[in-house]
Amino acid sequence: MVTILLILIVLFILYLVFTYNRLVRLQNLTKEGWSGIDVQLKQRANLIPNLVEAVKGYMGHERGVLEKLTELRTQCLASGTMQERSANENQLTGALRQLFALAENYPDLKASQNFIELQQALSNVENQIQLARRYYNGTARDFNILVESFPSNLVARGFGFGPVQFFEIEDAAERDVPSVKFS
Repeated sequence: MVTILLILIVLFILYLVFTYNRLVRLQNLTKEGWSGIDVQLKQRANLIPNLVEAVKGYMGHERGVLEKLTELRTQCLASGTMQERSANENQLTGALRQLFALAENYPDLKASQNFIELQQALSNVENQIQLARRYYNGTARDFNILVESFPSNLVARGFGFGPVQFFEIEDAAERDVPSVKFS
């Protein structure tokens, strides 16, 4: 009887250690995922001043868009929490879309090699941000499942692990499927 009790205690301790280690591993993967997003967002933020400078000469009377873009960039870099950063980045994405939509009205700007290169670089960064978000949200999902599932939720609660937020699109219009029109 004592042997069975000892075996159960050892199994319980092994379960605690295994679950705790899984929680730590997933928490670190989630942090790594957020770091990947952060690196890509910083790269995008670094491209914006160059884009604004390239556009200034062509879009003199569109100052409001350029000022808003610059202001949103500053807000993004100053964001504290992930939720704040996510909201600010979503607004910045909208402002960039507005800038590129306005650029359609300026044939000289659209033909500028500097603008084309910046637009391509920004497009590449946006693709990398999308991949980083997908990775982060996948690790956040796995971590949250472990934190919220029984019996691992008991271990998580006991060691202070809590669910993490997903990096989501906050603007419902960004979820819409774009319409494609052929000429």
